[in-house]
Amino acid sequence: MKLTVDCAISNNLLALPDDSALARLLSKAKVRQLDMPLEAVICVQHGLAPKPDYPIAAIAADADGLSVGDAYWLRADPVHLLLQRDSFSLSEPVPLHVQREQAELIIASLNQHFGQNGMMFVIGNSGAWYLRLEIQPEIETKLPSVAIGRNIFQFMPQGVAASSWIGYLNEAQMLLHDHSVNAERESRHYPAINSVWLSGGGVMPQASSIRRDTDLLLANSMLYLGLAKWAGLVIGPVGESLSKLMQHLDVHDHVRLELHGQHLSDDASFNVLWDALRAGKFKQLTLNLGCYEKTLVAIIRPIDTYRFWRSSKPINAYLT
Repeated sequence: MKLTVDCAISNNLLALPDDSALARLLSKAKVRQLDMPLEAVICVQHGLAPKPDYPIAAIAADADGLSVGDAYWLRADPVHLLLQRDSFSLSEPVPLHVQREQAELIIASLNQHFGQNGMMFVIGNSGAWYLRLEIQPEIETKLPSVAIGRNIFQFMPQGVAASSWIGYLNEAQMLLHDHSVNAERESRHYPAINSVWLSGGGVMPQASSIRRDTDLLLANSMLYLGLAKWAGLVIGPVGESLSKLMQHLDVHDHVRLELHGQHLSDDASFNVLWDALRAGKFKQLTLNLGCYEKTLVAIIRPIDTYRFWRSSKPINAYLT
């Protein structure tokens, strides 16, 4: 059985010492760096192409309880822009956690303001925010992972209608500046929702005819749920115990696993993967490790774990 693991490298993982399980895995692996964020890598590996964006929003919305139809969809993540000395940067996390009641109030305000422009902001069952358009907006957007912590100027919408859309974003920021929801959030010391980040635009792609070698997808996020629905893949949830999950995968040929949340808070999950690899539970482990605008792809076989002469080094060393 082959196992592919997708995860975004958190600050906790970046700070792991060189004797951690993740560092050991990387030291034994064949590692290459892709100049693409993890979401883009996932889309490419599922046969999707940017036109000009990867159609992440439509695929996710289709699995998020929304009627996608033939409309053009964008993710409209609630975000906090941090004022620097002479610019704004996109702060983490993206999207911000927003209570449903607060989200509905902001969405109602956005729709009241922008409805005349043919825009409809909606909330999926998961709580994710989307923007529905009847016509293609003639812009290209950037995935938020590329812009986090950086001057957002160079990551604003580009294309024929870029100036109009940058204007819309400025209007949204002014509307949110004085919103009652933000007054309440700031009183509780939560970051203000002072903008939305548009990304992943597109219409729902036609069902893919590409033959998949993945026979089980284990994930909880809407992108993976949408990809499974679109590509006809069997999907199951990722529970709290990764070690228990490992005990039931040997009947499959190729499993793809999304790690996030509690699985990325420390090194425990990578200890489980290391032990399973050493025990020969799978013949190949592929780690797709997203770090903002880059992705590390590491391929390890059980025999590689015995390369004792390859010493471990800090995780950061692979990203220079």
